[in-house]
Formats: sequence, structure tokens, C-alpha cells
Amino acid sequence: MGKGPRNRPFSAAWWKRRAAEILGSILLVLGVLALFLPGPGLLTTFAGLALLSTSFDWADRLMHPIKAKAFQLAFRSVDTWPRIVMSVMGSLLIVTVGVLWGLDFQAPGWWPLDDGWWLFGGWATGITIMGSGAFALGLIIYSFIQFRLRQHRLPAEYRPESRSVR
Repeated sequence: MGKGPRNRPFSAAWWKRRAAEILGSILLVLGVLALFLPGPGLLTTFAGLALLSTSFDWADRLMHPIKAKAFQLAFRSVDTWPRIVMSVMGSLLIVTVGVLWGLDFQAPGWWPLDDGWWLFGGWATGITIMGSGAFALGLIIYSFIQFRLRQHRLPAEYRPESRSVR
């Protein structure tokens, strides 16, 4: 069952809703694929669900637990200095892997498969991996500013002990 009032066909509101549904569907599919391929899968899935939740109740119900978990992880990622350091190092490692992937090294002699199966993708894949690492670093900085510098508390509905998370 859909959300909101029905719009007249082909009105501006109708086109806006259809555009959100199409873009949300595309982002949802790409996000699910990116869970298995290089890229920010959970974030893309969440963005797709956020767009679809404006039109569909099922997307709204799926989005809230993901949002709650994302806030919990963001809060915990900057809880202690060792976590901050390890998170930053991990995201920089991802960027480094992207650079190395883009350089397209030749397959080593011990590689048992055809050379075409060694680090396939070149710069196209390397750039998506670097983008994922850069995005992770941006999220760490955002979380640090929100939860350490500004000392914002985790909203009650997103706390693990809260029962209000849908």
C-alpha cells in the first residue's frame, strides 16, 4: 500500500513521485549489488530505501532498522581513540587498495588462473574503491564532529537498549 495522497496523472507532483520511485529503485538495486561488489552498498541501499519510503510503507519499515544501526555504528566508531585511529587507518587502506587496483599490476607467477582473472577492472574499479574509502573517511569525520566535538547524544530511538526501534 502506498503512502500519501494520489496525484493527478502527469502533474508536477506525479512526475516528482515517479522520479523518486525510479531513482529509489535504481539505488536499491545498485546498493544490493554493491554489497557484493566494490562500492558503498549499505549507504546506497539506505538512500534507495529513503527515496522509496516517501511512497511505500514497506520501504519505510525497512529503512528504520538500517538507520538505527547506522547511527549506532557511527556513534561507536568514534567512542574511543583506538577506534578512531583504526577506522581512519582502515579507510586509508581502502583508498590505497583502490590506487593499487587502478595501477593494474601484472599477475604474479604463482597465480594459478588465467591472467585475465587477476585484479580485473583497472581504474574504473579502482576509482569506486577509492571513492568508498574516501566516503568512509568522510563518515568518520562527520561522526567525530557530531559525537565527539559537539557531544551530541545518540537519539533515544537509536540506542541499542531502546525498544522503540522498528
